[in-house]
Amino acid sequence: MNTSPPATAGAGSAFVHGDAADLIDDTIGACFDAMAAAQPRVDALIVRHQDTRQTYAELAATVDRTARGLLALGVAKGDRVGIWAPNYAEWTWTQLAAAKVGAILVNVNPAYRAGELEYALAQSGVRVLVTADSYRTTDYLGMLALVRDRLPKLERVVTIGATRSDVAGDLTFAEMLDAGAGVDARELATRGAELDAHDPINIQYTSGTTGRPKGATLTHHNILNNARIAASLLGYTSADRVCIPVPLYHCFGMGVGNLGCITTGAT
Repeated sequence: MNTSPPATAGAGSAFVHGDAADLIDDTIGACFDAMAAAQPRVDALIVRHQDTRQTYAELAATVDRTARGLLALGVAKGDRVGIWAPNYAEWTWTQLAAAKVGAILVNVNPAYRAGELEYALAQSGVRVLVTADSYRTTDYLGMLALVRDRLPKLERVVTIGATRSDVAGDLTFAEMLDAGAGVDARELATRGAELDAHDPINIQYTSGTTGRPKGATLTHHNILNNARIAASLLGYTSADRVCIPVPLYHCFGMGVGNLGCITTGAT
C-alpha cells in the first residue's frame, strides 16, 4: 500500500502527512487488490438476505467480472455510472468495479421518487444506471420509465433482481457479467494502469432540504483516506466483522462501511 506523498504535493499543497495518519496514494482498485492478495481466504462480504458469502479472493474475482462487464458496455474513464438500489451485494460489486474502470459512481438515494431521480441522473450525466427492479412497495423500473425519455445521456440500464430486460438494449446484472466474459482481463489491467489516485471517482448528493441536491465530486484519494482513517480510529482489523445497516448510497455506508473494511481487511 503506497503511503508516500503524492507527486502533486508541494509547498502550497493541502495534503498533510504525519505520524498519526499517513495518507494512501493508491486508487481504490489497487488498494482492494492488494488486500485481496494479502488475505485471500478471509471473509470479505456477507449479505444475509441474499445468502451471499465471499472471501476476499472470491470478492475480487466477482469485482473483476463486474468491471469487465462495464467495459463490455463501453464505459470509459470518467463516464458516470449511477447506482439506485437498496443494500445488495451488487451495490458493493458495482462500487469497486466502477473504481477499477475509472468510472465516476453516482450514488442515487434509494428513497428518491421519479422527479428526484430525473434531476440527479440528468444533472450528473449518468450514462449507465445499475438499478433494482423493485423493493418492497417501490417500483424502481416503473418510476424510471416515467422519466427516461427526458434523460438523453442515459444509454443503458442494468437491472438487479430481474430475470430479463424489458427494454431493448438494457440488460440484467447477470447478463452484464456474461458480457464481461468476452473482455480480455488484460484490457481491465490496461485501464487500471491509466488511473490516478486523484481522479474523480464518486458523486455524492446532499439531501436537498434547502433546495436542489448538490453533487459533491470526490476522488479515490478523498474517500479512501477518509474511510481508512475512520476505520483505524474505530479499530477495524481483519479479525472484525462490521455490520452495515445504513444505506450504502451514503458516505457512511460506502465509506466507513465498505471502504473502511477493504482498507483494513475487515469483513
